[in-house]
Amino acid sequence: MTDNIKARRLWRRVTAASAASLIAMAAAGPALADKAVTWDDIQNDQATTDNVLMYGFGVKAQRYSPAEKINAANVAAMVPKWSFSFGDEKQRGQESQALLHDGVIYITGSYSRMFALDAKTGKRLWAYSHRLPDDIRPCCDVVNRGAAIFGDKVYMGTLDAGLVALNAKTGKVVWFEKFEDHTAGYTMTGAPTIIKDQKSGKMLLIHGSSGDEFGVVGRLYARDPETGEEVWMRPLVEGHRGRLNGADSSYTGDPKAPSWPNEKDGKTKVEAWHHGGGAPWQSAAFDIKTNTIIIGTGNPAPWNTWKRTPGDSLYTSGQVYIDPSNGEPVGFFQHTPNDAWDFSGNNEIILFDLEKDGKKIRAGAHADRNGFFFVTDTDKLTERGGKINRPTSLLGAYPFVPDISWAKGFDLKTGRPIENPGQRPPQPEEGQDKGKTIQVTPNFLGGKNWNPMSYSPETGLFYIGSNDWSEDYWTENITYKKGAAYLGQGFRIKRKFEDHVGVLRAMDPKTGQIVWEAKEPLPLWSGTLATKGNLVFTGTSDGYFKAFDAKSGKELWKFQTGSGVVSCPITWEDGGKQYLGVASGYGGAVPLWGGDMADLTKPVSQGGSFWVFELPQAVADAENAKAVATAN
Repeated sequence: MTDNIKARRLWRRVTAASAASLIAMAAAGPALADKAVTWDDIQNDQATTDNVLMYGFGVKAQRYSPAEKINAANVAAMVPKWSFSFGDEKQRGQESQALLHDGVIYITGSYSRMFALDAKTGKRLWAYSHRLPDDIRPCCDVVNRGAAIFGDKVYMGTLDAGLVALNAKTGKVVWFEKFEDHTAGYTMTGAPTIIKDQKSGKMLLIHGSSGDEFGVVGRLYARDPETGEEVWMRPLVEGHRGRLNGADSSYTGDPKAPSWPNEKDGKTKVEAWHHGGGAPWQSAAFDIKTNTIIIGTGNPAPWNTWKRTPGDSLYTSGQVYIDPSNGEPVGFFQHTPNDAWDFSGNNEIILFDLEKDGKKIRAGAHADRNGFFFVTDTDKLTERGGKINRPTSLLGAYPFVPDISWAKGFDLKTGRPIENPGQRPPQPEEGQDKGKTIQVTPNFLGGKNWNPMSYSPETGLFYIGSNDWSEDYWTENITYKKGAAYLGQGFRIKRKFEDHVGVLRAMDPKTGQIVWEAKEPLPLWSGTLATKGNLVFTGTSDGYFKAFDAKSGKELWKFQTGSGVVSCPITWEDGGKQYLGVASGYGGAVPLWGGDMADLTKPVSQGGSFWVFELPQAVADAENAKAVATAN
């Protein structure tokens, strides 16, 4: 063992010990259950209604629940059961999806906090607040999108580029791992993912990094969930080298990085390649059949396309497929080659069965910021060996927002976009600080941003929280400086239509047809949830939690939570009743980066709370009686 590794491990122990002093104040309340979460529990998450154990409701990330006691016929009667305030001054940017296990809700909050709540009463059982340094650099607000749970521990990323494991009963720190330098712009905002490597039988905790806007090199990590020790690390910029069991492993792609302007002459330093982006800051799906981690990769850095020309800037702005046994990439499909618009590729990949031409195809669906809805063949992308960037895996690329300006579509034979001329912003002329302004639709916040869509096997439709907006966009000169924004682009986000910005859309993946849509005056920044009760739930930036008929799109119910809803709802059953839960608290990228949209959303109050809803007892009793009669 090298002295550096010894020093790192000693530092981890010291850090964990000091973090333990901040811990979680245990409040008087019901004792937390001793039942440990198993891999069987996790992989069956989508099929059960008593717990919510994964970000995305299962390894396929479909955000679908078979619960149906609350349904399209009775949801109009739904009422609040309780609410919990996150408290103090940290009342903004609540983008989390809660987990639930044995009657306890685990919900993360902004500024790297977590709360354990009694699901019946909302009483706080414990709270943890991570001690953050003053010099963190979150690009897009102080958000945290959720936790993972396994055994007797819950796990959460932190804004100072760390990962913390807490005892699920007490909230006490078990271990803390700081994985990168937060002063360079590294953070962690996404929920980690627990998987089981089907080859070795080992459990792994998978997480990514954030920070593309500061010129980081994006990395994906696997850790031992018991100890926090790194198992492997995979950089997602071509030509950078990974790690396996503490030693250098393979390069990502070609070590000479032909998809980037590179240093073949051994003399010229190519700045962009050293700070290339590609951060996998969302959460992974996991294909158990092929033993493959599937996750989106972030935008290349800088945004300025001319700093990265020629080449496609692999492995950014796409979906990458990773072997969990060793961290090796086994497949990749790029949504936006040499991304000039910060369209990124982080949005979730949902696994589903596609019926096409009389055949069942194991497919992945992805609604990208670039405005296209991609359907890919999972089996073709996960074939071991052969070419990594497989264009033949593309089954469809359908526009889900209007007037996409950068490309007219995709060539299904090559898997590449058919770009419209003049849509890569021109370089500044000699002696000028900025280039000519062009109009881009959708803008860099995207046709859909991080907010996850859902899929219902009942309807065969995907439910997408999308936005119709555009931007003024121009190129600027840029040089990398550690810890400073590394963009090389200027922008002003603009509204596109007078009557709406956000649109909840239901899309058929077989045809690319938009089956129905529901318009909203403000941007949509909340995830969606589909249930067997023929319902779709989502939140709105002006504070409403809403339910829609999954087949028709008719709005059936809404409730004002007091602040914008930018989180992901959950549902569960307990004692014969179904419940809905959602966090409220406006924030995220729109008020920070949104131009005209930031002005539009200024009246929205900030907040930090978690709401739980139920049917009144009389309605719930009638629903149970109906179910018994049907069964008999």
